[in-house]
Amino acid sequence: MYFDKRIIYVILAIMIISGLSSYLTDTNALLGLLFTIPGVLIAITFHEFAHAKAADMLGDDTPRMEGRLSLNPFSHLEPVGFVMLLFAGFGWGKPVNVNPRNYNRDITVEKADAIVSIAGPAMNFILAIIFTIIYFAIAKITQATMYTSSILSIIMQMIVYVITINIGLGVFNLIPLPPLDGSKVIKPFLPYNAKSWFEANEKIFYIIFIVLWITGIAGNIISPIINLIFRGVIKLGGLIFGITL
Repeated sequence: MYFDKRIIYVILAIMIISGLSSYLTDTNALLGLLFTIPGVLIAITFHEFAHAKAADMLGDDTPRMEGRLSLNPFSHLEPVGFVMLLFAGFGWGKPVNVNPRNYNRDITVEKADAIVSIAGPAMNFILAIIFTIIYFAIAKITQATMYTSSILSIIMQMIVYVITINIGLGVFNLIPLPPLDGSKVIKPFLPYNAKSWFEANEKIFYIIFIVLWITGIAGNIISPIINLIFRGVIKLGGLIFGITL
C-alpha cells in the first residue's frame, strides 16, 4: 500500500509528542509498549509474506526476486508503518511489489489482485486463531500442573498482544478505501459502472481515508469490530479447552 510519507511523518510526530509523556511517566504504559513489539513484528512479517506468497503462487515471481518470500522481519518492515503500529494501534509493512502481467491467465488480473490483497489480512486472522490455541493450551497445562511464574505471565500477556494486534491489522486492512487491501478485495464484486467510478475517484477516497484516520473516526469504527472478533476468538478458545476466563 502507498502513503504520502510527508503527511504520515507529521501525524506520527504529533502522536509521538502527545503520547510520549505517558510512556515516560507510566511504567505500565511503557511495559505495554514493550510487550507490543513481538506482536507487531509477527503481524507485519506474516502479513507481507502472505501477500508475496500469494503473488508467487499466482505466477508472479517479482516478490521472490526481491527477497520477499521470507519470514525475516527486516525484509518486510517499513519504519514509519512499524512505529505507527506501535503508537497508533494500526500501521503497515513494506509494500510487496507485484507485476500483474506475470499472473497466470486462469483468472482475471482483477481477481488475482484481490486474492493477493486478501492474503495478508487472512494470514493475520489465521495467526490470531493459532495464538489463541497456544494461549489456551498453556493455560490448560498451567491449570493442570498448578504451575505459575512471572515469566509465564509475561509470555501469556505477550500472546494476548499478538492476538489483538493481528486482529487489528487484519480488520484495518480490510477497510475498502485506497490504499488499503480492502479496496482491491471489493473490486471484483462491484458492477462495472461502480468500479469505474471507484477507480476514477481513488484519490478522493485516499483523502477520505486520511481524514478518517487523523480525526480518529476510523479507529472508532473498527475498534468495536476488533473487540467483537477478539471476544469471539477468546470465547471459542475457552470452549474448546474448557476454560473460562
